[in-house]
Amino acid sequence: MVILIAASAAPVPEPAGSPVHFSFHAIDFSLNSCETPEKHAPETMAGGVAVFDYDNDGYLDIFFTNGADISTLRKTSSKYWNRLFHNNGDGTFTDVTEKAGLAGTGYDTGVAIGDYDNDGYEDIFVGGVHRNTLYHNNGDGTFTDVTEKAGLAHLDAEYGPLWSVGAAWVDVNNDGLLDLFVVNYFSWDSGKEPHCGDYCDPKFYKPLPNQLFLNQGDGTFKDISMKAGIRSHPGKGMGVGIADYDGDGLSDIFVSNDKMLNSLFHNQGNSHFEEVAAEAGVVIPEDGTLISGMGVDFRDLNNDGYPDIVIVALRNETFPVFQNKGNGSFTEVTRQDGMRLLSLPMSGYSPNIADFDNDGWKDIFVSRGDVASPEMADHIPVDQPNTVFRNLHGEGWSALTPEAGFTSQPPRRHRGSAFGDFNHDGKLDLVVTAIGAPAEIWMNDGPTNNHWLELALRGTRSNRDGIGTRVRLVAGGHAQFNHVTFSSGYASSSAGPLHFGLGAAKTVDAIEIRWPSGTVQTLKNIQADQVLRIQEPRQ
Repeated sequence: MVILIAASAAPVPEPAGSPVHFSFHAIDFSLNSCETPEKHAPETMAGGVAVFDYDNDGYLDIFFTNGADISTLRKTSSKYWNRLFHNNGDGTFTDVTEKAGLAGTGYDTGVAIGDYDNDGYEDIFVGGVHRNTLYHNNGDGTFTDVTEKAGLAHLDAEYGPLWSVGAAWVDVNNDGLLDLFVVNYFSWDSGKEPHCGDYCDPKFYKPLPNQLFLNQGDGTFKDISMKAGIRSHPGKGMGVGIADYDGDGLSDIFVSNDKMLNSLFHNQGNSHFEEVAAEAGVVIPEDGTLISGMGVDFRDLNNDGYPDIVIVALRNETFPVFQNKGNGSFTEVTRQDGMRLLSLPMSGYSPNIADFDNDGWKDIFVSRGDVASPEMADHIPVDQPNTVFRNLHGEGWSALTPEAGFTSQPPRRHRGSAFGDFNHDGKLDLVVTAIGAPAEIWMNDGPTNNHWLELALRGTRSNRDGIGTRVRLVAGGHAQFNHVTFSSGYASSSAGPLHFGLGAAKTVDAIEIRWPSGTVQTLKNIQADQVLRIQEPRQ
């Protein structure tokens, strides 16, 4: 089946001066979480999506996770299938799910993309309710379920069956092999569901430990969660962000928890982590109130070279912004940078930090929608439009909702989101899921003529994806920083090339690339407006 990316409704006219604008385009997928009168917890938590190039043709494809029959946790109908859409490069997508072998079998929630065996083809980890799945990319358009062979357990001897809402691929020991960090939510049993009138508060459920699986290099993984210091900090994880926040060359892990203290796992080397959220100042917002921490992103917002943290939460909880001070600690700037006032009436699920107007400053997109069911719509705004917060050059934020075109579609209970340039015009597009509604593709058609550069990094001594690579770019006298991580938002994965907006600069003065292996590579005088493919030097 070929799906044309064609606008189904005229976009809202763009107000004068708005530098960010998206137009809605349809794709033939609807998220089915099997909602029931019993209000089972997984029904409101589905919806991860991934953007990645599964066949290496240079165009970004889309993978959607989907639910299942809530009573059996099985995909008893094609309406529950996960879906893979191939980007044909001409404005159309083709559903290739059956050929690829990716329909799935269980109740799936999150997705993480990474080339775990370094064969040059991106593999897929799918996290779900009481079952996780690892799909190996065979390089011929098909995938094979290798979960059991890989040793990725989802049944815990102490906690029983686990519920994963997402994961992140990360090379924790810089050995050139991608390891897997799995984010688990809470212990859930359909036969013991509390009765709360609507979806229950997380306090009614037992927390679960997250998991760290070390890549053995032979297609198998070893659970080192206890030895690594991860297992001793159970939570109710909803989002995971990966970054080297202290610049020591080792990737660290932040987990946003739902109505619990957040976790920041500082990588101490030798595959061991110390939980330092309290010491680092990111364990809880400044007012001391536990929030419904949903998705998270972990990137440099103010171009000082240190990755910052953005969490989204529910209405009246704000979207906390933690600014990295460069000394191993963070300070919350939600109030002073204007985000508190802007986000207080909003419920968010999936934040993505990226430069949507190519001005050289990363913005924040948030997929919005409440956790409550439609029956609560008379009391609270359950369905909400998406929002992009424009970065005012490090001096605060501007919330663009109708201005960005998002009100051209009805508000929804949006969940997962991912970004990438679908049509090679140098502007980052978005794909968003919504419970009980069609997915949304938002094509970036903003008026800006700013320049851009994308880096497609390929490791030689580092992992093939270059995950963990840090980049400093200087253009027009303006320095900015980014790093390679495919983990972004809620239950989702954005695995396109590393994107930089350049503003008016037509040439990049210098690029400094720090690979996970320790290799430092410098490029100078690079022409803008291209995807630059860079191979790590052999040494």
